[in-house]
Amino acid sequence: MGENSAIRRLDLGYFVRPAVETGGPEPRVEPVLGYLVRREEGLILFDTGIGAAGPETEAHYRPRRRELGAALAAAGVTFADVSLIVTCHLHFDHCGGNPLLAGTPVLVQEIELATARQGGYTAEGLVDFAGARYEELAGEVEVWPGVWVVPTPGHSDGHQSLVVRQRDGVVVLAGQAYDCASEFGAAELARRAALDGVAQPLPGYRPWLDRIAEFEPRRVLFAHDHSVWEPPGSDG
Repeated sequence: MGENSAIRRLDLGYFVRPAVETGGPEPRVEPVLGYLVRREEGLILFDTGIGAAGPETEAHYRPRRRELGAALAAAGVTFADVSLIVTCHLHFDHCGGNPLLAGTPVLVQEIELATARQGGYTAEGLVDFAGARYEELAGEVEVWPGVWVVPTPGHSDGHQSLVVRQRDGVVVLAGQAYDCASEFGAAELARRAALDGVAQPLPGYRPWLDRIAEFEPRRVLFAHDHSVWEPPGSDG
């Protein structure tokens, strides 16, 4: 038991990241992706899409939403089928559908929830809504056999990813641990070079990559990138 699973990507819309945030001359349109993890124990929803965050944020990011219920219906499930929500972090474009699942446990790092409740971090109505039910984590947890929540700080101090062991290998749902597959790949190569003893200077990489590497992931998927990272030599 514990490895019979299926992972399905959900299209939850997109937003326009301004040029001032892209590091380039133009804005960039980025997808907002969630994931369904179907296991023998139940159904996990990783991220729930874009919530309302006020006129200033709307004007800044110009989001276009796909309603969570419609995305779930296209996958053949309903709100009632979801057993657990794992939110990578509590920014408005990752937890927007959480209030639609009031009463469903939301797994979140305790530092992330504390930061969100301090104000000025996210849309407060997406955090402490009626029926909100949080299970606060303090580090890595094996939620079900072969399913781990792993802290991956960087984008936020309380960012977390979901690691799922399947029969054909491990899949990591990385959320916004890195913005895109190419950034993750570059960091993993920097890590490999450091371990191989290549002389400095080398790019830095986030320390939690060591823990992710221990799982020997076959695929790594992201919240704002359709591309998928696979290790060298992977046959896909």
